[in-house]
Amino acid sequence: MSHPPKYWAVVPAAGIGRRMGAEVPKQYLPLGRQSVLEYTLDALYGEPRIQAVCVVHGADDPYWSSLQYTAPRPLIEAPGGAERSDSVLNGILNLLTQADPDDWVLVHDAARPCLRREDLAKLIDTLSDDDVGGLLAVPTRDTMKEVDEQGRVVATLDRSVIWHALTPQMFRLRALHDALAKARDAGRAVTDEASAIEAAGLRPKLVEGHADNLKITRPEDLALAGFYLQQQERL
Repeated sequence: MSHPPKYWAVVPAAGIGRRMGAEVPKQYLPLGRQSVLEYTLDALYGEPRIQAVCVVHGADDPYWSSLQYTAPRPLIEAPGGAERSDSVLNGILNLLTQADPDDWVLVHDAARPCLRREDLAKLIDTLSDDDVGGLLAVPTRDTMKEVDEQGRVVATLDRSVIWHALTPQMFRLRALHDALAKARDAGRAVTDEASAIEAAGLRPKLVEGHADNLKITRPEDLALAGFYLQQQERL
């Protein structure tokens, strides 16, 4: 490769967030002085090594077009897909028109506005020379139970080897494209990028982040995200 790898970001933002019970998709809910998604974009653009951010949103998304977000570097758009993994794939395909296949892509949830600048820098620093890539994660602090279809406990898991997967998740553009396409063609559901990479026979590296990088999923999460942003002096 003729140049050092560059870093790009994809933000899948085509979901409607049914569990929030709000009329507005969760990524567009107001949080302090702007929307959840705008805080998420601020966090990514706060890392100077990220060349551009590709936001993947629904074609008929009225909320996206009403945002007045001013990006400090290129902001690219791509059409949303049926599932999150389809949206990510669309974003990667868009980036591959201008990026090197060996460049890195960081996929970050639209509803994770509290990503810390130091965690993002740590992820890039740790993985920049890695053969596979990896993701931010935190060790579980709770006792974890495995249950059967009736909701009864069948096992208590060893929490010393269990981590909560977070985002961003960082992999080479071509490698992630191929892993997601392979999973799609096989009809295999993937809930995050790392699981697609794992299914391709590779082992992503976990990089420890902070637990305040929460994903807004339920109504109570919005207030908690506001508290965390205030603690980070970003609200």
